[in-house]
Amino acid sequence: MRQAKKYSGILSGGIPKRHGPHLLPLARIKKIMKKSSVDVKMISGEAPLVFSKACELFIEELTKRSWNMTIQGKRRTIHKEDVASAVATTDVFDFLIDLVHPNTSNHVDLNEDLEKTQ
Repeated sequence: MRQAKKYSGILSGGIPKRHGPHLLPLARIKKIMKKSSVDVKMISGEAPLVFSKACELFIEELTKRSWNMTIQGKRRTIHKEDVASAVATTDVFDFLIDLVHPNTSNHVDLNEDLEKTQ
């Protein structure tokens, strides 16, 4: 019987036709890493993999906490306010406060940031 390879989608739960266990596009991650600083010239092949996994874990954690806010509001759909509440009630996410609360003086326009990275 044929065995699945170490990084095949069968063992890692990955998306078919993708290589490795990552779910986020590595080329996009590498592009963001290069744009983060003029000093970043070279990026090893493993670094985007680590960032991909870190992003996945970050999204999972923020989603779980947002979902708890949704359940407390007796709803079944996560709204922007649920994400904002999750950020506000979790110390680890303090760096996101300016992104999710538009009433602060340091509000960041998400559409503007998206246009800069494309």
